[in-house]
Formats: sequence, C-alpha cells, structure tokens
Amino acid sequence: MSTSTQSKPYKIYNQSCYGLEGISDDSIDAIITDPPYGIGFQAHEWDKALPERQIWKDCYRVLKPGGYALVFSSIRLMHHLMLDLEKSGFRIKDVLMWAFLNGMPKSRDVGLDIDKELEVESTKVGTYNYVQGYKKGGADNYYAGKKKYRYEPASEEGKYYQGWGMGIKPCYEPIIMVQKPLPNGVNVAQNMLEHGTGALNLEDTRMPYEEGEGKVGHNPHSKGRVTGNVLRTFPFKDGYDKFFLVPKVRQHAEEYNYHPTKKPVELMEHLIKLITHEKSTVLDPFTGSGSTGVACVYLHRSFVGYEMDKGYSEIAKNRLLAAYKGGKQQDMF
Repeated sequence: MSTSTQSKPYKIYNQSCYGLEGISDDSIDAIITDPPYGIGFQAHEWDKALPERQIWKDCYRVLKPGGYALVFSSIRLMHHLMLDLEKSGFRIKDVLMWAFLNGMPKSRDVGLDIDKELEVESTKVGTYNYVQGYKKGGADNYYAGKKKYRYEPASEEGKYYQGWGMGIKPCYEPIIMVQKPLPNGVNVAQNMLEHGTGALNLEDTRMPYEEGEGKVGHNPHSKGRVTGNVLRTFPFKDGYDKFFLVPKVRQHAEEYNYHPTKKPVELMEHLIKLITHEKSTVLDPFTGSGSTGVACVYLHRSFVGYEMDKGYSEIAKNRLLAAYKGGKQQDMF
C-alpha cells in the first residue's frame, strides 16, 4: 500500500479498490468516480468489463447515511451499472448529462461493406488528412503525418446504400446520481445535523446571470439559476435556460498525463460542490490520473483515492502534490 504523507488532505492507495481497505463504515461524505465503462475503449484491457458489483457494496458500506454518489458511465451500458448500484442498496436519484459537440461517431459507410461482400473494388476518389482527436495542435495535427484514401461504393447495391452507417454521433456522457438512504425514522434536517449529508448544495452551484441579463423565474435568486442536470461544453442559444459550461480536456500524453479518459478538473469541481461542503471527504475508487482529487484540493475537501495502475497512480500523486503546493496555476493537466 502506498499513501501520501498524513499531513496532506488526501490519500492515494496504489491498490485494488475492492474491499476499500482502510476506510471505516459510514465515514465518507460523497463518492465521485469514473469507473471502467465496459466498452473496451481503445482496446484497453481495463475497460473490457464493468466493475464487479462488490465495489458498489463497498461504497455503500463506507458512505454516510444520506450521502450521494456520482458515477460516470456509458450510454450503452449505464442500465447495467444502475442496476448494480440499486441492488447494492443505493437509490437512483437522477442522471446528469455532460453534453458536448465534439464526440466521434463510431461508424463506417455500409455501402463500402456491401462492395466488399460482393467482391467489388470500391472507387478511390481522393485523399484526406485524418485528425487525431484531442491531440495537441487540434486540426493541424494529422495522424502519423499521412494522408488517407477516400472511397465511394462502386457496385449498384453499394451506391444505393452509400452513406448509411452504424451509429450516430455521441454528444453526451451520463453521470448517474445515487444516494444512500436515510435511516428509518430520520428526516433530512436530522441527518444533516448528524452527518452533514442528505441534501444537494444548490447555493454554491447556481448558474450566475450573464452581464446585462435581468433576473428570471417566479422567485429569482440573487446568485442565479439552480443548476440543471445538463452540463454543456457550449451554450444553447435559446435565450432562457443556462447550463454549466465545461469543455472536454485535451490530451497531454506527449507531455505528462497519458491517461486516455481524463475528465476536466472544472467539471469535477462543479460535481464536488453539488454534493459536498468544505468539511467533506470525497472518495474516488477509480482515481485514474486524479482529476477528482485535484478538484478536491482546490475546493478544500479531503480526498481518498484508489488506483491499481502504478503509472496512473504516480501521475495522480504528482498532480495532487502540485495542486496542494501551488494551487490552480500549478496543476499538471
């Protein structure tokens, strides 16, 4: 087991999260985590299956009564994860949507597949530069510096189905919100007084009014609107509703952090503020490169994280240490 110095407000365990060794029952205020989605992302071995239900039972054990958990998931398999969470004792409260416009469609031209099935050679119609998503340099960064060929169907059957595909563009990731039930006979006020858990921190997550905008709603609040369950990377242009805006993170693999599924610290800060207060302790059983922990350091929350991969664990420790010593300006992606 490897942990940080006890004087620091965080601990990183370089070990499996199963069992949550070292954490007492009913001692954690909130859980925010981005576990494996079970979709085999980029052929990574660790993402080939959803976590075993045991970890959610462990999370239920250590979470305080009334405590909330926010669990990232995939669209295809979140129903399985929600069932695992429910069967572990949690109550499903909501599903937040982190919406973005730069998702990558997992598709191909079925017309070209038909050519292949009919053993007809498709027509080469030109070349294009393949953009490697979220890499430094954006659209100017081409995969291996090479151009790729563009094809069109050549068979009559292929031409008929040209452009048909296998999936639409993904534009959001779901974040499952669950809660550990209050003890029998205990109301929310009593639980908040006893444990500091059981309600959402709407005050610190309000959406501020834009410059020059008048207050809205039948009972407008001076700090702005209540946060919604849609978190956007770009604003809707509808003139009324406003959403928390946070962009997707760009990769920095060539510099320091090579974790493939990093979450923006700004997004994690919003989620942490929603379900905790400054005296809270947050658990992330699937820490990865430590974005949840970094956000906790910024927001003066304590943090406990588990990460089995030694490389990712070291990245997380270094990021948390940099944030702890230097504040926001020192975070290493």
